[in-house]
Amino acid sequence: MGFIAKIKNMLGIGGVSVKLQAPNQVSKSDALIKGVVTLSTKSEQEVLTLKIKFIEEYSTGRGDDEKTKEIKLGVISIPCNLTIKPGEIKEIPFSLPFEVSNSNADDLIAKGGGMGALGKMAKFANKEKSEYFLEAEADVKSASLDPSDKKEIKLI
Repeated sequence: MGFIAKIKNMLGIGGVSVKLQAPNQVSKSDALIKGVVTLSTKSEQEVLTLKIKFIEEYSTGRGDDEKTKEIKLGVISIPCNLTIKPGEIKEIPFSLPFEVSNSNADDLIAKGGGMGALGKMAKFANKEKSEYFLEAEADVKSASLDPSDKKEIKLI
C-alpha cells in the first residue's frame, strides 16, 4: 500500500461508509429501537466494532443563557471483526433498548390537573426542549477518524 493510500485510510477518505436505517418515530413505551446499519467501502477495510447509541439533547434557557446537555438513553456495541471488499455491502441488524428520563416539569405534567398546568408553565418558562438522535459509528482498523451516521428520531 502506498503512502497516499495510507493517509487516505487514516482520514477515512474512500473508506467505509455507514448508513443508518431506523424508523423516524419510536414509542416511549416500546423502549426499543430496531434498525439496520449498512456498511460499504471503496477500498478493502476491516471493521472491528459497531457502536450504536440513542441520545437526548436536552436544552434549557434562552439566548446566551441556553445550555444543552447530552443524555445517553441507550448504547450497544456489536463486535464485527469483518473485512469489507470494494463494492461489497454488509447489513448489520440491531435492537437497541433505551430508557427515557423525564425532567421535573415533565413529571408534574404527567400528574395532570393543577400540577400538570404548573409543570407546563415551568417548562415554558425554562424553555425546555428535547431532541432525540440515533448514532452509529464503525470502528475501522486503519482509520483515525471513524465513519458514522446520525439520524433524528421522534419519540411519541
